[in-house]
Amino acid sequence: MTIERYWVVGGDYGCLAFKTLRDPQPIAVGPFADPDEAKAVWARLSREHSSKATTRFSIAAERIQMPH
Repeated sequence: MTIERYWVVGGDYGCLAFKTLRDPQPIAVGPFADPDEAKAVWARLSREHSSKATTRFSIAAERIQMPH
């Protein structure tokens, strides 16, 4: 059996190319079993940081193979 978990990850980047975070520790929120819950958190964090052009968040999915 495989389960999926979702994480909201991101932070403030050094430039608009979004290659390197200013703080090497990203913001990570989760895990969420429901992708809609992760999307709601992503939307909230994105709104909260919308005044800063170099801040970006994404949703990452993690698949876990459970033992039988």
